[in-house]
Amino acid sequence: MRKAAFVDRTANGADPGAKLPAMVRLAIRCLLIAAFALAGLALAGLARAGPAAAIAMHGDPALPPGFPYFPYVNPEAPKGGRLNLAYLGAFDSLNPYNVKALSTAQGLVGNVYQSLMMRSADEPFTLYGLIAESVETDPAREHITFRLNPAARFSDGSPITSADVAFSFNLLRAKGRPQQRAAYSLVRRVDAPDPLTVRFDLTGADDRELPLTLAIMPVLSRAHTDAEHFEDQTLTIPVASGPYRVAEVVPGQRLTLRRNADYWARDLPVAKGLYNFDEIRIDYFRDAGAMFEAFKAGLVDVRVEDDPGRWRSEYGFPAARDGRIVRAVVPDGLPKGVSGFAFNTRRAMFADPAVREALASMFDFEWLNANLYAGAYRRSQGFFDDSALSSVGRPASQRERDLLAPFPGAVRTDVMEGTWRAPVSDGSGRDRTIAREAIERLEGAGYRMTDGRLVAPGGAPLAFEIMVTTRGEQRLALAYAHNLARIGVVADVRLVDEVQFQRRRARFDFDMTPGTWTASPSPGNEQRGRWSSSAADAEGAYNFAGAASPAIDAMIAAVLSAGSGDDFVAAVRALDRLLISGFYIVPFFYAPEQWIAYSAKLGRPEKTPLFGVDLAAWWRKAP
Repeated sequence: MRKAAFVDRTANGADPGAKLPAMVRLAIRCLLIAAFALAGLALAGLARAGPAAAIAMHGDPALPPGFPYFPYVNPEAPKGGRLNLAYLGAFDSLNPYNVKALSTAQGLVGNVYQSLMMRSADEPFTLYGLIAESVETDPAREHITFRLNPAARFSDGSPITSADVAFSFNLLRAKGRPQQRAAYSLVRRVDAPDPLTVRFDLTGADDRELPLTLAIMPVLSRAHTDAEHFEDQTLTIPVASGPYRVAEVVPGQRLTLRRNADYWARDLPVAKGLYNFDEIRIDYFRDAGAMFEAFKAGLVDVRVEDDPGRWRSEYGFPAARDGRIVRAVVPDGLPKGVSGFAFNTRRAMFADPAVREALASMFDFEWLNANLYAGAYRRSQGFFDDSALSSVGRPASQRERDLLAPFPGAVRTDVMEGTWRAPVSDGSGRDRTIAREAIERLEGAGYRMTDGRLVAPGGAPLAFEIMVTTRGEQRLALAYAHNLARIGVVADVRLVDEVQFQRRRARFDFDMTPGTWTASPSPGNEQRGRWSSSAADAEGAYNFAGAASPAIDAMIAAVLSAGSGDDFVAAVRALDRLLISGFYIVPFFYAPEQWIAYSAKLGRPEKTPLFGVDLAAWWRKAP
């Protein structure tokens, strides 16, 4: 199920798509620019000599040096007032960068913590100067040098120096999240020759995205970060460099951020028109129904609706009727990514792809879409649907075949030819043809039907648990379990709270669980954390399925080292084919558009950026 979300403004090394609340994923929804594939993803980036104020992964930055502000903001937006947000779940930490930060409070990254450079929300992957006022790299991207802005300050007024950057890098490489450790381990050397210069030696990494990965590294205060206990959960108020400070913490229930009037970067082009609220209050709800009631009562200002039935039938409450609540539809044209139930292939029962394929085929999208979602969704087929990066419906090019040649049989013939599709049921909820084919696949894998139950050769029944954390996930899992029962498979659905859910998932202590793998127009290092062999057993990694395939590892490497646009697209499509062929998840569905509702007291810019609605650019209207 693909939901929208509001994300923190700058990347933090965490995977943006991993089981994030609905409000956390909206900023990563964006409109696919028509010229994306046709323009060729020229990986020139910053190949020219000398320092520059921006760096792009694909081509050149869209904005010229000295641009006044981002094109999707209102530079005259008034400052003041409070933004009231709500998330489902709880939190137990204010550190979003360590493995034990299983339920970190939302809203910290970008608002409190910031990075060397800021990502434009209107380009696929382009970074502009923030803490680092300039960046310099060579054509091969084997070295990168950042020059820090001498005005950059932490919230206590202390200057940000190259020593803080080097400290942050070394700490996150040793104790950060798995995807940070994996990427930063490719760096041969970091030097800080003076207080404002940091140089990274990337020789041998063969990773053209690595300079940008370093540019979005958070900068932590060496003086205020407890390196020894960094891996522990903490509710200590952070000293960081962003536009907001943490003003109030009620563990698991509420977080209040207050705008820093002395924010050092407030007049930079990358901050103009952003961070307009004096306060941001975030309340956490254990129940989705209670959260919706709070929105109806005016206690919450913005809601991303992920239930099409509710969107169509439950917005007739007084505030929506009389105009105090505004409803809007935001088009969504980027690669759709995928949500689904992840098979934990570390479990013996899910080790065989044929078993996974048979079980996945029993997910009756047609019945669910008609009976639960008013026909609002489309079925997910691959991992980059609705984009030039998708392999679905396209026969493999010669470039793809050359990449996959060392791994014969890793991609199914129908997937290689682009003809594979998820099974389509008759919509009755009792499709006998699909059930019969699933049983035949399972029998081919060694299972036998005994007294209405599928059992392994040793006599153990095919039974497993689906771990979920919301009522919506529970409803979906129960419907799926009901269908599995028709072929003699027992799936117990277990609803757990958010903290337990995150802890168990971080330790891979589950049989099957829902996840979301968002897609961008520039997939890269995040794929390591999701699908690489090195992440398969790294606690806290986002490789929920436990994929450990040399072919997948090779395709991820090809994505990161691609030297031309055609090579890049071929590598991503080849990766897509491998993931489809592996049946690592039971794919759900996605909405072709996003639905948001918000208080009429809020203002929003006329232009919606490529990455979708950005609440950092909104403001509260004058009374």
